[in-house]
Amino acid sequence: MQTNKPNGCANESRRSFFKKSTAIAALAAMPPLLAKAGENDEKLAEYFEKVPLQLEINGKPYSLTVEPRVTLLDLLREQLGLTGTKKGCDHGQCGCCTVHVDGQRINSCLSLAVMNHGKKVTTIEGIANGDNLHPMQTAFMKHDGFQCGYCTPGQIMSAICCIREGHAGTPEEIREYMSGNICRCGAYPNIIDAITEVKKGGQPL
Repeated sequence: MQTNKPNGCANESRRSFFKKSTAIAALAAMPPLLAKAGENDEKLAEYFEKVPLQLEINGKPYSLTVEPRVTLLDLLREQLGLTGTKKGCDHGQCGCCTVHVDGQRINSCLSLAVMNHGKKVTTIEGIANGDNLHPMQTAFMKHDGFQCGYCTPGQIMSAICCIREGHAGTPEEIREYMSGNICRCGAYPNIIDAITEVKKGGQPL
């Protein structure tokens, strides 16, 4: 297992990304006559140069190289093949892409991969214990908390944190703190029942 770099590396990556983003925008607005032939191509190539990244994903260490513009969602799905995390709106509005980063739920479509350097990421693939499903997975199946199933991974990941955060005291509170996760099929009552059962069970999450 490789040693993670200090958090300062992540901060440096963020600063570097925003500098490059600003430069790209400036290049796009630059009048053609002000740019020398071929100069833009060379600069853009530099801006999309891959950077090193270390993550722990589902308990496994990864040493990767990614373009600074790549989101955590696209890294998980396209580069690592962890397709349980779904791409829905890609704008942070539906919650399909919810994962845990250092125990906190986030929309992975809104988080750059480089911003998570040195952190621990958990996806839907990482919550079961071998063949034993996570209690929330079992409860969703028992209460039929899904229909098409597309939003279900994000719903489950968010539901786990809803309880961890202490926001599952009443159905009304659950609705409020699960409102960032949209179910197009309308299985909300069953999702609430599943979360309520896991909360009452008192099992460690």
